[in-house]
Amino acid sequence: MTDGWNWRQPQTPPAPTPPASQGSPWWSDALSDPWRDPYSPSAVVIPSAPVGTGPAPEPVTDPAAPKPPMTRILMICLVTALLAGGLGGTLGYVFAVRNGVGGGTQLGGTPLAAPSAAQRAPESSAGVVAKVLPSVVTVRVTGAIGSGFVISADGYAITNDHVVEGSDGTMSVLFSDGSTADAKLVGRDPESDIAVIKISRTNLTPIQFGDSDSIAIGDPVFAFGSPFALNNTVTQGIVSSLDRTLQQSESGGPTRYYAAIQTDAAVNQGNSGGPLVDAAGRVIGVNSVIRSVGNTEEGAGNIGLAFAIPFNQARRLAEDIIDTGKARRTVIGAEVATSGSTSSSSAAGARLRSVEPAGPAAVAGLKSGDVITKLGGHPLDDGVDLIAMVRKYAPGATVPIEYRRGTTTQTASVTLAADAN
Repeated sequence: MTDGWNWRQPQTPPAPTPPASQGSPWWSDALSDPWRDPYSPSAVVIPSAPVGTGPAPEPVTDPAAPKPPMTRILMICLVTALLAGGLGGTLGYVFAVRNGVGGGTQLGGTPLAAPSAAQRAPESSAGVVAKVLPSVVTVRVTGAIGSGFVISADGYAITNDHVVEGSDGTMSVLFSDGSTADAKLVGRDPESDIAVIKISRTNLTPIQFGDSDSIAIGDPVFAFGSPFALNNTVTQGIVSSLDRTLQQSESGGPTRYYAAIQTDAAVNQGNSGGPLVDAAGRVIGVNSVIRSVGNTEEGAGNIGLAFAIPFNQARRLAEDIIDTGKARRTVIGAEVATSGSTSSSSAAGARLRSVEPAGPAAVAGLKSGDVITKLGGHPLDDGVDLIAMVRKYAPGATVPIEYRRGTTTQTASVTLAADAN
């Protein structure tokens, strides 16, 4: 018996001779009954349901039909994820190696090469700093720390008078490379706040000189020094104002006058004597004074108001000190009131209390009682302004002035001179 899946047509045996009919109805269809003849074909027939009767038959899925595309989609997602992960890992490794991140060893045990020093264009901020730093020193005096900068290869350096004030003439300096050297005081000018020291080392790198008369408000500047003993500190700002006149005095100490370069570069205690340089790395000023909201010197800190002595003035004074041991003081040959400006703006100016006979002011035609309102085009509020501005110029300089005598305003030129002391 077979279910028909591998059925073949059998050879037909000779038909048997039918027995004689006995007249029994049970055997009447025996010859056509397949279950009685094992050699006759058989099949199972399932009748179809009548049309329009009963529910529709459930569709049968052919197992041999193509599968839905889900497998292909999953394979594509898997391959994409593997590629993305591999690419991301490769890029991450490359960036890590370039930036020096990681253990420092490649696969196979080959050490990574040490990263080379960062290279910057000479005109960039980093390039300017790299050029200036070898010329900057930290000045160590007993009980105080200030800053300074080298002006000659044989060891001369400029700093502030108030940095070396109180020293016994000996001190040491610290260079940007960490080396140190002894230094001694050459000379000082307390009223201009400039001092010169000599470092006991040669073949130094002098700073490049600039022209403080050629700068303008808004020019970018860098301030170098050791604020709060933080060596090799550099800050950046702009020129905020020019010829800012200041008077500084301490109990029992000298009265100092400045016609300063004002800057918003951060300057703090310890920056004093350090260089203020332009965008090309040329020194244009000596950082000297700050304004602060602190009530004590120890509590003073940067608020964006710093002042530097113009380098043209500092250079002239330093050359005098190196050549003669002291600086020449520029004077106008008159005594002025320094207690502050007058009550009304129309009367602002430096009133002359007295005029020295044959002095620069007298030669220019000025008299006692005259009020100088402008010197070199710079407006004057009081006597402090006049003294500070006069000392900015070198002895022998001829400067235009404007003055008021009574109700009239007049002009003249005065040739400044050096103090006889």
